[in-house]
Amino acid sequence: MAKRYLKRERDDHTLQTTALVHEAYLRLVEGKGMPCPSRTQFYAASAQMMRRILVDHARHRGRVKRGGLLHKVPLDDAMETHAPANVDVLALDAALDELGALDPQQGRIVELRYFGGLTIEETSEALGISPATVKREWALARTWLYRRLGGS
Repeated sequence: MAKRYLKRERDDHTLQTTALVHEAYLRLVEGKGMPCPSRTQFYAASAQMMRRILVDHARHRGRVKRGGLLHKVPLDDAMETHAPANVDVLALDAALDELGALDPQQGRIVELRYFGGLTIEETSEALGISPATVKREWALARTWLYRRLGGS
C-alpha cells in the first residue's frame, strides 16, 4: 500500500516506503493499541493514516521560508512538453475534505479506494454498503474530483 502511494508522489520525494509504513504503524498504535478488529478495518485505518502522513509531509515541504513554493525542474524535464503525472497531495487533500463535507460516504470511498488500495468488495465490506453502491459512488466521486482539481 505504501509503495503504491509513493509511486504517485513526485520523483524527489524524501520519504521511503519503509519509513511511511513505520510512521503509519507508530501513529496507529500510539498510546492505545490497534483500533481495528478486522483486516479490512486495519487497511482502512492504515490508508487514512498514510494519507495524513503524506499530507503533513507535503505541507512541511511547502513552507515558504524554506523556498517551498519554488519548483525545481531538471533541465531534461524542462525540455519535455508533457505535464508531470505527479499528484498534488495538498490539492487532493483539500478536494477530499470538500467532497467529504458534501458527501461523507463518497469521501470515505475515495480514501479507501485511492489511498487504501482496497477493492470494490473490500470497500463495501468496510463501509457496510453494497458493491453496486460503491461502484456508483466511486464513479461520481472520481468525476467530481477530476473537475474540482482542474480537469477539462
